[in-house]
Amino acid sequence: MQFKSFAEFYPYYLKEHSDRRCRAMHYIGSTLVIAVLVYAIVAQQWLWLLAIPLVGYGFAWLGHFGFEHNKPATFKYPAYSLLGDWVMYGQFLLSLIGIKSGPKGSGPGAAGS
Repeated sequence: MQFKSFAEFYPYYLKEHSDRRCRAMHYIGSTLVIAVLVYAIVAQQWLWLLAIPLVGYGFAWLGHFGFEHNKPATFKYPAYSLLGDWVMYGQFLLSLIGIKSGPKGSGPGAAGS
């Protein structure tokens, strides 16, 4: 599958995150990424920056392998997937996507269109 743009990719990304537990793992990982980044900067503990990929991808991949039972889109579409994760997280924070219900609107890509 080839995508010409992120707008084309994002509905696919949301479909790959249809299990609420997988989305929750993504949200936990993204929140921890921000927490680790803030801590590293405030405490000037730069080695903590090495933990960012571990917590970010670790929680997301646990969600995929443990709940969604699919291969993370990161393996095939790394840049779009990274962007998709942060867009999905932002939409979650803005209540455009829930943990239980998924995207609000008429279809899987409605929140990202």
